[in-house]
Amino acid sequence: MSGEERARDERLDERERSKMSGEERARDERLDERERSRMSGGRAFAQWPIVLALAAVWVLLWGELNALNVVAGLLVAIVVLAVFPLPPLIEPVRFRPLPLIRLLARFAYDVVVASVQVAAQALWFGHQPMNAVIEVRLRARSDLFLTLTAELVSLVPGSLLIEVEPVGDPGAAQAQDRNVLFVHIFGVRDLADVERARADVLAQERRVVEALATDADLEAYHRTVREELP
Repeated sequence: MSGEERARDERLDERERSKMSGEERARDERLDERERSRMSGGRAFAQWPIVLALAAVWVLLWGELNALNVVAGLLVAIVVLAVFPLPPLIEPVRFRPLPLIRLLARFAYDVVVASVQVAAQALWFGHQPMNAVIEVRLRARSDLFLTLTAELVSLVPGSLLIEVEPVGDPGAAQAQDRNVLFVHIFGVRDLADVERARADVLAQERRVVEALATDADLEAYHRTVREELP
């Protein structure tokens, strides 16, 4: 084969490779576009439980269940998520409707009951309520469940989160194999009240886990609970 023929073949091969490279890039771009569309759709679907939860909180705050409050709550939730979009969750979750309803209903009940109790303590003339700081070792090791449990505990009147020591916290006094909450409790009378407050925090965590944990996380949580049994 002469030098001219070899040069011509090389030019043809180069054009063919360039053509194939362009087709591959176009195919990859189409695949990327479909993947982005799929992820966007999945993220939009994953936002709906949050919209419903925010709408439920809106209705609870108004204290009256009617069509106007429900529609207003949905609109407010959609606007809030549009203006302040949540980042994608790094930790997987699975929304379970009935446990989520139980979580919200029990939270509303706890807020009402605790508000009455704190008001009664404040209006009890001459009574000096005792306070305590309790340490609660949580059973779930997820940062998401730690955050949600801590927030819900702090929102109930009479309890205030003081400090959080997550698993592996380098600033902890000793190595932690569990997430730990330090909670200030108002109006305790004896050790029974302290243990009751600790049990309430663990019950709050259980409701969060049952409402949002994946099957694997839920099984790990129940395994930890079983290990604590005598």
